[in-house]
Amino acid sequence: MKRRFNLIPIIAIAALFILLNACIFSGLSTIISSKLLTPIFWGFIAFLITSLLLTIQRIKGSGGMDKYFQIASHLFLTVFVAELIFAAFLLLGDIYRLFLSLTSNFQPEGFHWFARSTYWVDFALVMFCLTVVLFIYGITRGKYAYRVIKHTLYFDDLPESFNGFTLTQISDVHAGSFTNPKAVQKGIDLINAQKSDLFVFTGDLVNNAASEIVPYLKHFSQIQAPFGQFSVLGNHDYGDYVKWPTEADKIKNLQQLKAYHAELGFKLLLDEHVELQKNGEKIILAGVENWGIGFGERGDLNKALQHTQKNDFKILLSHDPSHWDAKVKQFPSKIQLTLAGHTHGMQFGIEAFGIKWSPVKYRYKHWAGLKSENNRVLNINRGFGFLGFSGRIGIWPEITVIELKRKA
Repeated sequence: MKRRFNLIPIIAIAALFILLNACIFSGLSTIISSKLLTPIFWGFIAFLITSLLLTIQRIKGSGGMDKYFQIASHLFLTVFVAELIFAAFLLLGDIYRLFLSLTSNFQPEGFHWFARSTYWVDFALVMFCLTVVLFIYGITRGKYAYRVIKHTLYFDDLPESFNGFTLTQISDVHAGSFTNPKAVQKGIDLINAQKSDLFVFTGDLVNNAASEIVPYLKHFSQIQAPFGQFSVLGNHDYGDYVKWPTEADKIKNLQQLKAYHAELGFKLLLDEHVELQKNGEKIILAGVENWGIGFGERGDLNKALQHTQKNDFKILLSHDPSHWDAKVKQFPSKIQLTLAGHTHGMQFGIEAFGIKWSPVKYRYKHWAGLKSENNRVLNINRGFGFLGFSGRIGIWPEITVIELKRKA
């Protein structure tokens, strides 16, 4: 059965793209008087739209993107976002000129919408170029620009023996998206360099097929921690987003993926828990199958915490942060710390100068970093890999290191 693509959103985007470019063309006409501007500009726009539509047609029924679609879609996206920036600055300039026109006592010629200042258009063009450069960096280097983010968390019920205990978390590897094993190895080396007591992985090892992790088994199997390496499944790990020849093939794929977790040295927690012992004291490390609003509510928290006590100190691995809001933060048996991923920070945004913004905030109110409520803490990892957009801009791949401290 062939995979069906809905062309209506594509056509709508193309129409918007043409209207946007009419605005861009009017701005460029202010600073470029050559007659060649029209055929070159609109010829390039036609090329972008045509190549995108042709590559979409090419991958129908293939079950995934090929390199031609990636090139066409990433070129389109880069130009589209850069033109939005260009148009935004043109609009700001037009509003400013309109304001001056309305407030000035001397208006010999009145306001002309397209009579723009060449200096302002030049500035908008500079911002366009900077956006393109930023996208090129994000696609070529940013997606492997691993960052270590450290948190120290204080709990009044942490067992004394675990005071100063450290764990390293990564999430959302999406091995099928990797194209640079050497860059991935640098991330693995950075993980091991943290020398944490515990390593945890919070889901989405692959995009769809278990075989995607095979080229990187030797890389991720290098990860070692004294208290072990533990993992859970994410929504992509179940193979729900591609068409399988039979249901049996889908089940076989999932079983193979579970086997690869074991081959990596990861103890996969499927609605279960383990006890981490130190000096006669313990903490509970639990993991659930993926539970996420709109992404499959498989996980069973009651089963995962069966035979644990309310006063046990618990760490939960749960891929989707919507689980924490819907279930975990009010769960009768207190779960002090939950570790999640899933959002990727949408791989695009800004976290600088006191600003924290990504488009993903319109889907998830809290989408990265720490959140505390009801005396319980959630950490959302921004992801180790990438998916869809083969790059990262402003939201870099993350290795989280958390130190647990006991309140005095």
